[in-house]
Order: sequence, then C-alpha cells, then structure tokens
Amino acid sequence: MKNILILGASGSIASLVEQNLIDESQIKMTLLVRHPERLAKQFQNDSRVTIVVADVVKDYDRLVDTMRGQDAVYANLYGSNLGLQGKSVVKAMGEAQVKRIIWISANGIYNEIPGKYGKWNASMLGRTLDAYAAGAKAIESSKLDYTIIRPAWFSDKTTVRYELTQKGQPFKGTEVSRASVAAYVTSLILDSKQAIKQSVGINEPGTAGAKPSFY
Repeated sequence: MKNILILGASGSIASLVEQNLIDESQIKMTLLVRHPERLAKQFQNDSRVTIVVADVVKDYDRLVDTMRGQDAVYANLYGSNLGLQGKSVVKAMGEAQVKRIIWISANGIYNEIPGKYGKWNASMLGRTLDAYAAGAKAIESSKLDYTIIRPAWFSDKTTVRYELTQKGQPFKGTEVSRASVAAYVTSLILDSKQAIKQSVGINEPGTAGAKPSFY
C-alpha cells in the first residue's frame, strides 16, 4: 500500500487526481483540507481515505503528524502566502522524514514564456505570479525529491493531451485541460521515480498564441 497525502485536496485538479487514485487499490489517500464539505461525498466513507481538516501554516503540528508515514505529498495549494506555505511544507516533511513531493505552481514563474502570451499571462496573474514563484522557490531550495508542475491556463476539456517542457526551455502553449494535468500528476504518484528535482511546464500541443482560446 502506498500512502499519499494531498494538500489542498478540494481543488479542481486535486479532485480529478483523487478520482483517478480511488480506482488504484494499492493507494491510500489522506486528504488535508480547510473546507471538508467541498470534497466529493464518495471520499467521506471510504476505508482507504482519511480526511484531515487543517491549514498548512496555522496548524503546523497537525501537518507534521499527518505527514508521518506518508510515501509522498501532492500539494495543490493557493493563496498570497504560497512562499510561507511552501516553507511550512518543507519543514514539516523534514520532521516527518518524507522526501517526495509534487507541487503545483503556474506558468511564467521564471519569465519563461516568450512573446505576447508571456506579457498577457503576467498582466493577468499580477502578484499571484509572485506568490507562485515564492512557493516554487521554497520547494526548489529544499533537499526534497520534488517535481514542480507549471500548467498553462486551465480548460474544461475532458481529453488528456499534453506536452512537457523543462526549466530553462521556452513555454510552448497557452492552455491545458485540467484532466491532462490530473493525468500527469497521477502518473507521478504511481511512478514516483519520474521527474525528480525537475520543474516541468505542461500545456496542450498546438495551443500557442497570444492568449488561451477561451479568452
């Protein structure tokens, strides 16, 4: 049995990952949330799912206790204090002796998007992009076995179709389906040796342009 802790478990991507993992009999999930009522009802009575109500910064001791015995952490966090959240997660993982983390960030944190889309993305995200960059920096500066994922703008397509870029490479597309990001996260959880100490951009092929098609 592989024990997976999901932080920010009620988020849109996390919810899809959870739906993928519930079909994997060898996976046991711990879902850490601030608002448990937002979780799918099917997880509230499943023997392989544990729900913990906590904030990764304010409830640090509970975070450490929850991390003990986990094989990997998948963090789908959001907020203006992502840098602080990242530092709290790194410290807690050190205390709990957990090494593997998958961290969702955003495209543009390294100014890696060329052309008009790069300018549009920066203007749309504003200070939120700074928060994502601070969170990623906390993870990259750690000794953890991390994978940082930098998605393009989310579409509601149900198809799974994506391409990846590495840190230092120009970002390619403007959008990606939530289902695609969830599929990639799921693959990293099932094969935790992939993409260690990498920061990976993810987008749908053929979506290059000045902005996503739905804007």
